[in-house]
Amino acid sequence: MAKSSELPKQGQKSSKKSSLDARGCQRFGALRYWHSHLKLLVSWVTLLIFVKISYSSNGPDVEGEALIEFLRALNDSNRIISDWNDHLVSPCFSWSHVTCNNGNVVSLSLASKGFSGTLSPSITKLKYLVSLELQDNNLYGVLPDYLGSMDHLQYLNLSHNDFSGSIPTSWGNLSSLKHLVLSSNHLSGSVPDSLANVTGLKELDLSSNELTGTIPTKLFSLPTFDYSGTRLSCGSSLQQPCVSSSPVPAVSSKKSRLEIVIVSLSCGAFILLLLGAIFVYRCRQTRRARHDAFVDVAGVDECKISFGQLRKFTWREIQLATDNFSESNIIGQGGFGKVYKGVLSDNIKIAVKRLTDYHSPGGEAAFLREVQLISVAVHRNLLRLIGFCTMSSERILVYPFMQNLSVAYRLRDLKPGEKGLDWATRKRVAFGAAHGLEYLHEHCNPKIVHRDLKAANILLDDDFEAVLGDFGLAKLVDARLTHVTTQVRGTMGHIAPEYLSTGKSSEKTDVFGYGITLLEIITGQRAIDFSRLEEEEDVLLLDHVKKLLREKRLEDIVDGNLKDNYNPKEVETLVQVALLCTQGSPEDRPKMAEVVCLLEGDGLEERWAEWEQLELVRSQEFSLLPHQFEWAGESTNDQEAVQLSQAR
Repeated sequence: MAKSSELPKQGQKSSKKSSLDARGCQRFGALRYWHSHLKLLVSWVTLLIFVKISYSSNGPDVEGEALIEFLRALNDSNRIISDWNDHLVSPCFSWSHVTCNNGNVVSLSLASKGFSGTLSPSITKLKYLVSLELQDNNLYGVLPDYLGSMDHLQYLNLSHNDFSGSIPTSWGNLSSLKHLVLSSNHLSGSVPDSLANVTGLKELDLSSNELTGTIPTKLFSLPTFDYSGTRLSCGSSLQQPCVSSSPVPAVSSKKSRLEIVIVSLSCGAFILLLLGAIFVYRCRQTRRARHDAFVDVAGVDECKISFGQLRKFTWREIQLATDNFSESNIIGQGGFGKVYKGVLSDNIKIAVKRLTDYHSPGGEAAFLREVQLISVAVHRNLLRLIGFCTMSSERILVYPFMQNLSVAYRLRDLKPGEKGLDWATRKRVAFGAAHGLEYLHEHCNPKIVHRDLKAANILLDDDFEAVLGDFGLAKLVDARLTHVTTQVRGTMGHIAPEYLSTGKSSEKTDVFGYGITLLEIITGQRAIDFSRLEEEEDVLLLDHVKKLLREKRLEDIVDGNLKDNYNPKEVETLVQVALLCTQGSPEDRPKMAEVVCLLEGDGLEERWAEWEQLELVRSQEFSLLPHQFEWAGESTNDQEAVQLSQAR
């Protein structure tokens, strides 16, 4: 009986258990249902963001070129706009007086800049331009018809300039126009009837011009208008006022306010939903990363900082990509470590830089701060950092793989059948490297000093455009624990004399390195070459070039592989710029922004004449000294001797 009495109890227990299981399965099913929908939502949002970024990234280059052409026509003789640079990736990134939305230029605020030129048709390439402010300048010429094709233009202010002629009839096609201000010019003729067809127009200011004739009746019903100071038919005698009664545009209707509230609430709700979805997704990824461990790897540090498009690779991913850092995959080696070629699981080729002897007092946090500084340096002539990997004893940086390798390789290490660099490509590389270095010095905050500029650190993309690599790495490596025997980071022959003797670097040390690199590009030779001793020539390339220049042997400076396929005048310009950059005193060297101008020939003649006078004085002083073997001639004269193995 005891057993039989236990059977119902067991049945009740099993019934309760099955009920609990059923409810658990139901909850789990619901959880899976919501999880699958949330994952789908996140996937769609990610796809939309990707498509949006991909779309907007194609536009800025065209818009940037259009803005440069537009500024050139405006004639900025006072160089007020100094940061519009067609070598920057996008005008939306750091150009002043430019406002963007979704990666497109929507507003130009160029009032009171002292422009004295004309308008350029390139403005029509800004397809999404909403506002154009050019008031209080000295612009002249007739008002252009082509502005009538700008469908999104809402605000146009050309007042207080010297425009003449009539108002174009085509401006009646500006369907989105709301504010048109043309006061205080020299406009003549009548007001075109087509302006009355612009149904959304709220403000029209034609005052202080030489306009004549009648005004379309509809234009008197605008919320704000001003036709005073003209010979237009208006005034008390004609029962039509020349100035609107309210100088301030009418307040929006309740309907408009309601629409604004509805749109704002809708946008806010969507943003909150998007942020919630991203937060849940990131939490799941973080939880998964914490449980994602490899038994053959110990001490992987977790990344708690997100850098936007920067990716954190796992140690296992890097191992698989480089075949466990196989020696056969080494494509470079320098003061900061070895570089390996790798292939990710999706067949994307990468270059993996394994920083050597990394020990930083700030640990991973300090490393991540420096990585963030490098990652925000975006320029077409800078190598883009795509990711990193951190462990307790390893610091890895991941870059895109450059199929054409480096300038040094193309100059001196070509394999049979491979293409070298012609003169046009070398000149383009010289300009590209200058623009990249100028960006690091002038447009990064804080500024970045490269410290090891040389031909081996200038990579070549698929179009043989110069791409600077290894910038910003000096701070990522502790100088006290390294196999490099010098007390500075750099390569002998490229190091500025003041950096070699004091260990203190600045932008001017990079300028010196650029000058030496320029000589490498021109001659195809190394910065230091002991084989020149056999021909009783100077070991240092800088001294060798100076000697040939004194002997007026310009043709012997040029790389013999070019044969006669080069422009002697361009070679002379680049040699002069290189020697200006490699002057012994850092104060005498130009800044990289000046170097860019000198490469174009701007101000080069005056600077070169000064250099020749100084060089003559130096030569006379040097001839009075006892002759002895010098490592760097001018580049090391009067510098205190330094033991390269001495600690910093």
